[in-house]
Amino acid sequence: MAKVGIIMGSDSDLSVMSKAAEILDLLKVEYELTIVSAHRTPDRLFEYAKNAEGRGINVIIAGAGGAAHLPGMVAAITVLPVVGVPVMTKALGGVDSLYSICQMPPGIPVATVAINGALNAGLLAAKMIAVGDEALRERLKDYAKGLEDMVIKKAEKLESQKYSKYLEEM
Repeated sequence: MAKVGIIMGSDSDLSVMSKAAEILDLLKVEYELTIVSAHRTPDRLFEYAKNAEGRGINVIIAGAGGAAHLPGMVAAITVLPVVGVPVMTKALGGVDSLYSICQMPPGIPVATVAINGALNAGLLAAKMIAVGDEALRERLKDYAKGLEDMVIKKAEKLESQKYSKYLEEM
């Protein structure tokens, strides 16, 4: 059963939102992935948010660009935690999306990650679920250790050669 719902306003957001799915796949967290437009399918939005908890969803990741009402509207309908992903736009570079998602009124919180930060949204959702899932906490610890190991290897490589050679090999 899916524990995370990943939704986006348009299929044009999929290249960004797929990063949340990729990290959840790596961490072995079940999710569902679909398109729910706040403006084009308001009834679908309402039904999705209203019924998510009953389907076993624990966290919703909602990505949207431009006016980016999707995360906030979902948060207004459900008591589940919502993580908003501002999607980069051509007109304003995603700052419009970021402001729309993070400037929620009191009482309707949306956790907001960086512009196009769906990977971190997936990690944040996994960490929320891991509060009650020891095996998932261990997988998150292993993931963090892998990041640490990667940085240490890069540091050792850089320290053992000239920076110009390192740059050539990047």
